[in-house]
Amino acid sequence: MKAASVKEIKDELSRRQPKELMELTLRLARFKKENKELLTYLLFESDNEDAFISGVKDEIIEDFKTINRTSYYYVKKSIRKILRNIKKYVRYSKHKQTEVELLICFCLEMKDMKPSMRRSITMSNLYNNQVQILKKALATLHEDLQFDYEAEIEDL
Repeated sequence: MKAASVKEIKDELSRRQPKELMELTLRLARFKKENKELLTYLLFESDNEDAFISGVKDEIIEDFKTINRTSYYYVKKSIRKILRNIKKYVRYSKHKQTEVELLICFCLEMKDMKPSMRRSITMSNLYNNQVQILKKALATLHEDLQFDYEAEIEDL
């Protein structure tokens, strides 16, 4: 089955009744966890972005506490999983400020992590790439916000 384009889907949805739209949305939410998470964000958390950011930061900190530190292999796998979740939340939000705050939290946690990520080239590269992505995202923000976040980024 070939998937329809976004424009075709949009046109078809505009022709449907509100009750049908609700049924389609609930049916879509049944199939994938990410669909449910996105709907939860859009319905309950998108109007209070600060609370959303705070909750995700708490989740990041908790995930860093539960990392299996027996070898760098497990540490690397856990950190990539955390980063995947952060990227998913950034896609949900679509706000650059959210991306900046979550990446700052990630980088600070990674920097303070024991064993040090500096001992592994892969971990150092991952950290440096996230700092570069953070700087690019910061450049798109308003000047006042850039000034506020630059002090935090300099510590990285």
